[in-house]
Amino acid sequence: MVFSSYSFLFLFLPEVLFVYYALLRRRQSRNLFLLAASLAFYAYGEPAFVLAMIASILVNWLCALAIARTGARAKLFFLLAVLFDVGLLFTFKYLAFFLRSLNTFFDCRLPVPRILLPIGISFFTFQALSYVTDVYRSSKSKDGLCPAQKNPLHVGLYIALFPQLIAGPIVRYSDFAGQILSRRETLSGFSEGVRRFIGGLAKKVLLADNLALVADYAFGAENPAVLSAWLGAAAYTLQLYYDFSGYSDMAVGLGKMFGFTLPENFNYPYLAKSASEFWRRWHISLGAWFRDYVYIPLGGGRVSSKGRLLLNLFVVWSLTGLWHGANWTFVLWGLMFFVLIALEKLFALEKRLGGWGHLYTLFFVVFGLVFFRSPDLAGGLRYAGTMFGLGDAAFWEPAALFWFREHWVFFLFGLLFAVPVAPRLAERFGTGKAAAFLSAAVQCLLLLLSVSYLVGSRYSPFIYFHF
Repeated sequence: MVFSSYSFLFLFLPEVLFVYYALLRRRQSRNLFLLAASLAFYAYGEPAFVLAMIASILVNWLCALAIARTGARAKLFFLLAVLFDVGLLFTFKYLAFFLRSLNTFFDCRLPVPRILLPIGISFFTFQALSYVTDVYRSSKSKDGLCPAQKNPLHVGLYIALFPQLIAGPIVRYSDFAGQILSRRETLSGFSEGVRRFIGGLAKKVLLADNLALVADYAFGAENPAVLSAWLGAAAYTLQLYYDFSGYSDMAVGLGKMFGFTLPENFNYPYLAKSASEFWRRWHISLGAWFRDYVYIPLGGGRVSSKGRLLLNLFVVWSLTGLWHGANWTFVLWGLMFFVLIALEKLFALEKRLGGWGHLYTLFFVVFGLVFFRSPDLAGGLRYAGTMFGLGDAAFWEPAALFWFREHWVFFLFGLLFAVPVAPRLAERFGTGKAAAFLSAAVQCLLLLLSVSYLVGSRYSPFIYFHF
């Protein structure tokens, strides 16, 4: 089920809110209902895959209990949980890619199974790994800040909560555990949640889906012109941002409606002055997960040699690329950021780039997303070559002018809201009854426009659903 669908907006969400607030009062009853609703949300359209999630919940719950009770053998059960989680992710997401790669590089003829990918498996698997890791770390320290949950329904609610289930933000268990029983639902929090949800919906429906038309034209053209290739790359850069940040805003907003505080996932990443800063602003929860559970345990930046620092960065960015998809295009995309961030750390480039840092960062972000968008390495290299005039591509074509003329307003608003214009306007004019009335009117208008655009539009799932 997609947040930007009639079935969610006018059936699922209103019904869940009605039952949650009108029929239930006790915290445990509300938690149980939210878990049931979340499993139903995930099972919508692909009911078989909900069994994989339930298995993940039960295995990690049991292993965490064993970790808390077994003392010296805690590490064994921790490794068993990690092996199960990684094995589940590898089987569904990477097994076919691994076998195809073996067949290509070693001229093998291994059979490659056709395995459907459970939606959002990378997200709920990383949350399961966060749970068992936090419990294991707590068992080895004296603070006891993250004890194992005795109630499997609480673990299930953490892993399966529908606002962030399919595309994040990735929530650390240590940040979520206290909210299961002690969160407070307030009218102001609910109102803020509605505002964030409508803003995210508008990002997705009004901006991302319309910019997608330009990107699909350029990347789908057999022989695009140079300007068409750049136009498509720019459109996809904005599309991806508004698609994913729109989902994250909706997730945070939905969480607030039910009293949960979910982490922010974006902080105007296209303002970054370096690749390192870009990843402190883009998909913040994923970057924090790799930092806390991979980079720092490997030694982080506090290592005795530059070689070890490079190895740590290589591991993190290879895994970051692979996390996004079982394709060599994502590996190359991740390794590009490894090279950029390694150079920035080794030569202190963040301080030296100055104002040129914006252009440098945006160039590599746009260039890297060409491979992120392309179906294979050959297609990505061909498209990138066209952008720089290689081959026999023309410099411009009438189609490029047509697509820009038809969609320039979406580029304009896409550029405008990629910088913090709206928050600054709200800070300056956001007090008083007139400002509150204007804000409410804008929200109603955005909701009306978004719903209007949904009428007759083609099915458009969020891009990060694939991950």
